[in-house]
Amino acid sequence: MKASDLFVKALEAEGVKYVFGIPGEENLDLLESLRKSSIELVLTRHEQAAGFMAATYGRLTGHVGVCLSTLGPGATNLVTAAAYAQLGAMPMLMITGQKPIRTSKQGRFQVIDTVDMMRPLTKFTTQVVGGERIPSVVREAFRLAEEERPGATHIELPEDIAAEQTSAGLIAESKTRRPIAEHKAIDCAVAMIEQARSPLLLIGAGANRKMTSLMLGQFVELTGIPFVTTQMGKGVLDENGELYLGTTALSEGDFVHRAIDAADLIINVGHDVVEKPPFLMSQGGPRVIHVNFESAAVDPVYFPQAEVIGDIANSIWQIKEKISPQAQWDFSFFAEVHNSFMEQKIESESDQRFPLLPERLVTRVNEALPRDGMITLDNGMYKIWFARNYPASYRNSILLDNALASMGAGLPSAIAAKLVFPEKAVISICGDGGFMMNSQEVETAVRLGLHLVVLILRDDAYGMIKWKQSHMQFASFGLDYGNPDFVSYAASYGARGWRVSSDDNLASTIAQCLQEPAVHIVDVAVDYSMNEQTLYHTLKELSQDL
Repeated sequence: MKASDLFVKALEAEGVKYVFGIPGEENLDLLESLRKSSIELVLTRHEQAAGFMAATYGRLTGHVGVCLSTLGPGATNLVTAAAYAQLGAMPMLMITGQKPIRTSKQGRFQVIDTVDMMRPLTKFTTQVVGGERIPSVVREAFRLAEEERPGATHIELPEDIAAEQTSAGLIAESKTRRPIAEHKAIDCAVAMIEQARSPLLLIGAGANRKMTSLMLGQFVELTGIPFVTTQMGKGVLDENGELYLGTTALSEGDFVHRAIDAADLIINVGHDVVEKPPFLMSQGGPRVIHVNFESAAVDPVYFPQAEVIGDIANSIWQIKEKISPQAQWDFSFFAEVHNSFMEQKIESESDQRFPLLPERLVTRVNEALPRDGMITLDNGMYKIWFARNYPASYRNSILLDNALASMGAGLPSAIAAKLVFPEKAVISICGDGGFMMNSQEVETAVRLGLHLVVLILRDDAYGMIKWKQSHMQFASFGLDYGNPDFVSYAASYGARGWRVSSDDNLASTIAQCLQEPAVHIVDVAVDYSMNEQTLYHTLKELSQDL
């Protein structure tokens, strides 16, 4: 059997449905093997976008997303996506080509040490040096990518190795179960929660799993303990209820931080220090129980007093089975936080000026999208507002990145989400800066025949950095740019372009786009001029009144 055929059979054995990427001449044997397989090649227009798609596939399914590039510049274009998956705990495998390693007539042309380049950005990286090594190398890459904490892996398949003959056979996947927390850790956690006065649940990215979501729902229903989330923990529990106190979208001074300050115990489920800290621990502050797959990395802002290490869903189930609601628990202040947060949010989202305030945009998207719909966010100023104000109804219903926080990921993530969930309505929210970093993937979405809505929030600048620049009282410099006519730009790819002219027009446009199958690109002018006053002053003043 040709080695490339064996490689693809190994991918099929792992359940791979899609390979995202751009082949080069060093991948042609592998490409031919893919052509004859059950795996669909999703040809993209840039390798970075392919990596974002593969990482998002891994995030949504829990199974490894696979992307492909050639050697040299193709491989270097995957670097950002590797970091995106690694920091965001998304299982992904990158396959890159290479010149023949036994004899090559092209010298060092385009050759870099890709394996060494990927080493600090992956859990596993290797070069295949013989066809007989393919089954074990592929199995190991998949095992490590999916094993806690999930992340990126990389295999380099040289051109001559892909073309050689091999008699090796596949390696069967072993059946494993995650370790569970031991009973003394569970008993300690239960005792700390029962002895607390005002315990608070904090939900992070690691809890964004089906069974963990189910167990946390039962835990909250039994105990009545309110919860807050990190940005990547949104949707694990339904955020439309009275026990939801907000998302830590800002670093300090919001209503949610008043709840954190009032808690004497924080049950931290699935958060680690890779994601931007939702609160800063200090001596004399609330005690913290760390519930996660791995022990806590010691950090100046995070040093939990107790740790429950093992499968998170099982840990929450064990705690739920042993805990009893306590008479001394006092959640009255948390109820005030919830009510005040909701009152402020409703008031701020009612402003119908145009260009739209980002708060109002969140409201319009929430009103238009079906309850089972999904949004994917790029990175920019609007991400704070969606994280803070958008009520996620279920896990992974809002995809944002608060680990690497790379621009350019919003549109590729939406494409992957639509492939995984073709029946769901998917809206991608992008700033004009982030959209233009991978806007060429509009052609990919059109070619795939996807029904996708992309809202481009246009302020003709790198808005978040401009806001920070203003806050630091620097002169406005170096952050303004021009944009194409997005309506014409969409049409040039065969997509449908729209330009919003008012608040009401946005609502009707989104509704029409969700009804008509096509790739829709919607140009929405947004006004960030109130960010400084609202985020740094108004919210702090209102929350301090509690």
